Amino acid sequence: MKKTPFNEIHRRLGAKLVEFAGFEMPIQYSGIVNEHKAVREGIGVFDVSHMGEFFVHGKDAEAFLERNTLNDVTKLTPGRAQYTALVNDDGLLLDDLIVYRLDNAYMIVANASNVEKDFSAFSSRKNGDVKLENASDATALLSIQGPASTVALQKISDVDLSVIQYYHFAEGKIAGIDAIISRTGYTGEVGFEVFFGAKAKDCEKMWEAIFDAGKENGILPIGLGARDTLRLEMGYCLYGNDIDETTNPIEAGLGWITKIDKGDFFGKEAIVRARQNVARRLVGFRMDENAIPRHGYEIRSGDGVKTGVVTSGTFSPTLGVGIGMGYVDSSLAAENTPITVDIRGKQTRAHVVKLPFVAKKN
Repeated sequence: MKKTPFNEIHRRLGAKLVEFAGFEMPIQYSGIVNEHKAVREGIGVFDVSHMGEFFVHGKDAEAFLERNTLNDVTKLTPGRAQYTALVNDDGLLLDDLIVYRLDNAYMIVANASNVEKDFSAFSSRKNGDVKLENASDATALLSIQGPASTVALQKISDVDLSVIQYYHFAEGKIAGIDAIISRTGYTGEVGFEVFFGAKAKDCEKMWEAIFDAGKENGILPIGLGARDTLRLEMGYCLYGNDIDETTNPIEAGLGWITKIDKGDFFGKEAIVRARQNVARRLVGFRMDENAIPRHGYEIRSGDGVKTGVVTSGTFSPTLGVGIGMGYVDSSLAAENTPITVDIRGKQTRAHVVKLPFVAKKN
């Protein structure tokens, strides 16, 4: 297994380590519910250095990304970021991404499990004056999330964090270390993602400085377990669960990032056809009984006909009930539609809800 630059710190803190996307990653430290509440109420820090980072250079970089991603890259100006996706010729999702517009280049952030696949796909489609660089192994990434994140991080930043809007970023210093400071995250809370070089001494210094700055706000390290419950409360997709190479962006609820009216792009014809006949849709649902849905459980209509499976499910620490997402027949996708989830052979009552489950604060 690969290790992030913070692996020894996780071990010192007594984290429970598991394999995730080829990396040894912390799933929890003090407990999932405790960590979840720390982010919702104060501040938490995630090591997400397993994510991939690509840089795109050259005078044709914008046109290249416009052809290869679903959103409209031409709308980006330096200091702005954009949620988007990469699809194959059949319009099926290879990955969901974030694209950052730097002064003289673009940075793409990819899911850890898809780094090699994504870089290969981009490389195979390269033309014109375009240079691709895979900087994943040389980049460290910490996500600092929660209502106290701005106040804490400002203590060690030379950038006015209060002026960075959602899905914008600035280049500056955190704890004296050069960094890209992005107003993004996977929790729905106010927060920042900090990209910097993966030198061991800088990683140690950055971690210690952030935790010293957040000490009075009850800062905690956060593992993958709470990361999953936090993102699910927001209705955010997890690649490999809610979206993959069998799903198109329309049925996955990502039509809002799919700019059909822009110029030609990979998968466009297939996506146009998919929009004309959406047989299933990804929905959120809330359990009506005391039960927890899990990935892979069958979803049935109110009259007992199988309509899909749970793609993500958990107990919501914020709401105190079981919640989940899954694909259902389009006729069952309306809010408040009754469904059941097969939990160990019992048809357990639930109903479709509008996402997110918990109001966003970012």
